[in-house]
This record gives sequence, C-alpha cells and structure tokens, in this order.
Amino acid sequence: MSHSPVTDLRKAIRNALLADATLLSMLGGPNLFDEAPREAIPPYIAFGDVILRDLSTATDTGAEHFVILNVWSIQRGLHEALDIADRVVSLLQDASLTLDYNHLVNLRLVSIESKRENNGRFARASLRFRAFTEAL
Repeated sequence: MSHSPVTDLRKAIRNALLADATLLSMLGGPNLFDEAPREAIPPYIAFGDVILRDLSTATDTGAEHFVILNVWSIQRGLHEALDIADRVVSLLQDASLTLDYNHLVNLRLVSIESKRENNGRFARASLRFRAFTEAL
C-alpha cells in the first residue's frame, strides 16, 4: 500500500508546530487547521494549497512539495501575523521532522507574503515552504 507523501509531510508539520508551547501561546491554543471552522477566531494557522511534483528515479521514489501555511490575525497592522510567521519559520526551517512513511530530505522557506484582507479586518501572512521527501 502506498502512502501519500503530502499527508505524511502535513502530519509531521502539524505535530512539530503543535508541540511548541511558545507557538501555542501566541495562537491562544492549538489553533492549527486544515480548514478553519467558520467560528474560528484569529490568530490561527490554516494549511493552504500544496503542489507535489514527482522526482522519482528508476530506483527511488521521491517528491518535491510546495506547502503553504496561512497565518491569520485580527490585530491592527501585520505585526501579530508576522510574529507568528517568524515563529513557524524558526520551527520548520531545516527541521528534522520524522515522517511515518517517507524521509524528509529538507524543508526550507521559499517566501512570506503578507497582506490585509476583508477591507483591513484581517491580516494574513502566507508562508511557502519547499520540501523534498523520499519514500522509505
């Protein structure tokens, strides 16, 4: 049975972020969602889109991932969203995450994009990470 490297990586990212007491304090609890519920009150983090590219060879199964994490805030300005984004980067950049069915070769931040949403009501920082995995 094959196991999705995308879900394997997302699970490892989730576990790493939810294990950090500082991040949980910044979020006011374990506010990390695949999709935020309607009643969710920022600050929180939600997984965004993902792109997976097959990098398999004749002998090895591998993948390149682009994973987006969206940090949402209702504080005026972008300060809170960017502070949380910085914490996420410090936890994930080059992290040695343990995946269940794959080996994480590396995980690096590609970009952070911040903007105001909904007429300035929300601040959003989108973090784009690039990861390489190999099947075990």
